[in-house]
Amino acid sequence: MSSIGPRKLALKGTPREIGLEHGRSLQAQIKSQIAIYTDMFAYTSKLNWEGVRTAAEDFRSTIEKLTPSIYEEIVGIAEGAGLDVLDIVALNSRSETALGLFSDGCTSFSWKNDDDGHGRVLAQNWDWVGTIKENLAMISIEQEGKPKIYMVTEAGIVGKIGFNTAGVGTCLNAIRAKPVINSKLPIHVALRLFLDSTSVASAINTLSSLGGVASSQHVLAADPTTSLGLELSPLGDVHLKENESGIITHTNHFIENRYVNEPPWLSGSPIRLERIKQLSHELVVQGEKFTPALLRQKIFSDTYNAPQSICCLGDPSRDEAVRSKTLFNIIMNLDPKDLWAEVVWGQPGIGEEGTTVFKMPWL
Repeated sequence: MSSIGPRKLALKGTPREIGLEHGRSLQAQIKSQIAIYTDMFAYTSKLNWEGVRTAAEDFRSTIEKLTPSIYEEIVGIAEGAGLDVLDIVALNSRSETALGLFSDGCTSFSWKNDDDGHGRVLAQNWDWVGTIKENLAMISIEQEGKPKIYMVTEAGIVGKIGFNTAGVGTCLNAIRAKPVINSKLPIHVALRLFLDSTSVASAINTLSSLGGVASSQHVLAADPTTSLGLELSPLGDVHLKENESGIITHTNHFIENRYVNEPPWLSGSPIRLERIKQLSHELVVQGEKFTPALLRQKIFSDTYNAPQSICCLGDPSRDEAVRSKTLFNIIMNLDPKDLWAEVVWGQPGIGEEGTTVFKMPWL
């Protein structure tokens, strides 16, 4: 993050050209990411970075085989940053390494915000280790024959949270469950496939045709006419539909997917889920009309059950290497006539930094 807000990076061209500019522009941030994840893996799984790179080798061949254009972009990022391709593969498969022994949270939400069914609001708080905030960026990607992407991502990672000009948007909730299958795609590559797609249905079909995801994750995906909570796993997927109010909510545990072995994880996840259900139901009952400020005020700044609250405050009892807090809030309007997102860099409603709102697209 720069002194005046998040870095904004506009990428355009072939996969290699996009990767090269990404790597060159965010070289320092990518290297910082590697240092942060080196400490994190050492703490969570006793793996040094060389061990992480070794684990990434199988994902390297999987990405190259199944999504060659995305792999070409990853190679470009590595070249631009002056790193080995396995360093960038390791960043893009960090959620799969060591069976996801991380502590990130996140609370996601979608809402059908008009009567004719054309238009969805997609939003989340993204919770992760505080040191990573300096390495986040708002990135646009323009590729021939595909919708233009606007996303918030970690330096070096090819797909994350955002939307495209076809109105397809993605949010992510980490899930910790066994197994991980490295012949399938890492979740951040899968997110990029969604953001390259023209609809939620086509994205699901593409991912299914490639064999699905390597690890258990929840992707809340929406386009102007559809919203689905995708409880994805390498052993089988479950799709959650909107409730009677046109809402889907999710946190960091599976609600219906029973294909995988999911041990107890974040104790606050079920509490956050019930809380966001309650708060969103109140908006519906009160007949509130959507505005980003409303959602930030009524939902995403909520600190019930802090520090493991919707607005995560960071648990001082946890080691700094794995101490999560809300790093940004994003609210996307997927109306085909008016596509945009607002991003709050920091904890919404808390402190001076939480009052700064950035727009996507930006001028």
